[in-house]
Amino acid sequence: MRVVTLGEIMLRLTPPGVLRLGQAESFEVQYGGAEANVAVALANFGEETSFVSAVPANAVGQAAIDSLRRRGVDTRFVLRGGSRLGIYFLERGVSQRAGGVVYDRADSAFACSEASQYDWEAIFRGADWLHFTGITPALGERAEEVVRQACAAAKKAGATISCDLNFRNKLWDKERAGAVMGELLSFADVCIANEHQVAELFGAKEEDAAAYLADRYPFRAIALSKRRTISATVNVVGGSLYREGKKAASREYQVEMAERIGGGDAFAAGVIYGLRKHFGLQKTAEFAAACCCLKHTVVGDCCLFSAKEAEDLAEGKNSFGVRR
Repeated sequence: MRVVTLGEIMLRLTPPGVLRLGQAESFEVQYGGAEANVAVALANFGEETSFVSAVPANAVGQAAIDSLRRRGVDTRFVLRGGSRLGIYFLERGVSQRAGGVVYDRADSAFACSEASQYDWEAIFRGADWLHFTGITPALGERAEEVVRQACAAAKKAGATISCDLNFRNKLWDKERAGAVMGELLSFADVCIANEHQVAELFGAKEEDAAAYLADRYPFRAIALSKRRTISATVNVVGGSLYREGKKAASREYQVEMAERIGGGDAFAAGVIYGLRKHFGLQKTAEFAAACCCLKHTVVGDCCLFSAKEAEDLAEGKNSFGVRR
């Protein structure tokens, strides 16, 4: 069976190294976005994945599609049309200087697409999972309706639905986000978030985040990622999983990051993979945290490692030497 992820893929432009945007005379080019990142991770883990989106019918749109195809993601449901691909500029942080993102994604092909343009019956034929994030409905009312119809179609097809809250305050305010995501979470079977996001959107205490969500929605599972920031380049990451009144917390990893972006998406992919493979509560939490840790060692949006590499780290089998 197949996993469907729904969202926008963007052109990412990053100054070389840790240059500030104002210093840049060239940019590193990559493609990414939360739902696309999850699709790539799951494909690397051996899952059949489809990405649903819209890109312009030009060479830049095709380059975005090709970036997914070369990683084994099915792109047959990506619409071609619209005037532009969304862009984001990433300024990497270093030491005590935080990183930053500047979005240039207004009126993108995906944000301007209509729910009626997507063949939902074909998209969910042979699919048993839908994943979306709170970034997608933040793009506007049309994108919000695309998510709503995708969820309805997934429910009709009997697919499991996972949602990563992924609140971005540069895209919408927390009042609007809380109202919209509060509704869309009613479709979800699996909720992925962090304690701060739950508190920010819904007014819950951070320490009560899992209980707050469990009291309001009949989720099959709730996964909360955890991050402690020591500096812009050193973080401590981990996570926990809640299911049927039980909790499993992973070990924590202090990681010197080659890349700050994409760790949450890798965590989400790990949760989805673990649940699909029936790993059990503790193993799924450990696997998801290991995915997050490893992603931060990979430059770019996507996590480019195998399920076995993540399992080895989760099980303490990692070796820091050169594998020969």
